[in-house]
Amino acid sequence: MMMETSSWYRAVDTNPLSLYIMHPFWNAIVKIFPTWLAPNLITLSGFLLLIFNFLLMAYFDPDFFASAPGGKHVPDWVWILVGILNFVAYTLDGVDGKQARRTNSSTPLGELFDHGLDSWSCVYFVVTVYSIFGRGSTGVSVVVLYILLWVVLFSFILSHWEKYNTGILFLPWGYDISQVTISLVYIVTAIVGVEAWYEPFLFNFLYRDLFTAMIIGCASCVTLPMSLYNFFKAYKNNSLKHSSVYETMLPFISPCLLFILSTTWVLWSPSDILETHPRLFYYMVGTAFANITCRLIVCQMSNTRCQTLNLLLIPLALVVLLVRLELPLHVEPILLYLLSIIITLAHIHYGIQVVYQLSNHFKILPFSLKKPSSD
Repeated sequence: MMMETSSWYRAVDTNPLSLYIMHPFWNAIVKIFPTWLAPNLITLSGFLLLIFNFLLMAYFDPDFFASAPGGKHVPDWVWILVGILNFVAYTLDGVDGKQARRTNSSTPLGELFDHGLDSWSCVYFVVTVYSIFGRGSTGVSVVVLYILLWVVLFSFILSHWEKYNTGILFLPWGYDISQVTISLVYIVTAIVGVEAWYEPFLFNFLYRDLFTAMIIGCASCVTLPMSLYNFFKAYKNNSLKHSSVYETMLPFISPCLLFILSTTWVLWSPSDILETHPRLFYYMVGTAFANITCRLIVCQMSNTRCQTLNLLLIPLALVVLLVRLELPLHVEPILLYLLSIIITLAHIHYGIQVVYQLSNHFKILPFSLKKPSSD
């Protein structure tokens, strides 16, 4: 077990892959970085690599049909590049905290920056890996991918729900396993071609079924049981931070409302919005979720009460109501684009605002180890 502690941050990592392979690897890698390199810059660099992968795959596979039989397949060099960059991004996410401790520059801003960007990264790597199988007769339907995305999102927020209630962030096992596996699968896809995934993995069990089973199985058999175990362990030790059921479950209200509203939109959609604009719909949901999670992380850091209702749910609810009015079919995609822009700008604005406030409070520069001038 590895435990990282400071006056504001307590994290526990019990994953064997992380403990015996990745942490020794990261300890070696971090020594390569110069000591003047700010940890937050490492964090941001890894996040930008995931966005690049997302955009690159969106260019070569905009509608997730490239891997289907007869489709114009993604070039092999793209799979190799995406696999390498995904692993580099994962590595940077692993060494940023080590760089902070190495340079004695750990701050609450670094915690928020790291986990806040991690929450936004969920949608990028889930949607990018979808292109391996795509949709069609040999792929995964957009509805199934929508469900899998929510499984990943709830798995992520489960860890932060633990910290909200126990004061300790128990790092999920699924993250390390999934990142290493995904990076390897990208490379293997370039070698064997997407056609290899058409074949059964075992008997009539296809690789796409294995992909689905791994995500759901990891969440239901590893992440959820361990989260409940850690929660009840704190309960038995009388170390929970909240005594009432309502306060304990408060962090789940906004995510659940987001799930209900977005799913209602999918079910009511006159233009079948998830089929016609899956990538943008996933992005909208993932970005709104990231904002909810970031606000929860701020509550953890400041020991304040979790926000009951995220305000970004209001424009989403209005759009769902407009969709119910059976507007002309061409209006619905416009509403999706507008809502995605609004949620993105609001999330970025919130992030900049919090970073500015924390930087001023702790008298630090977010992307430099130098102290700001007092002039």
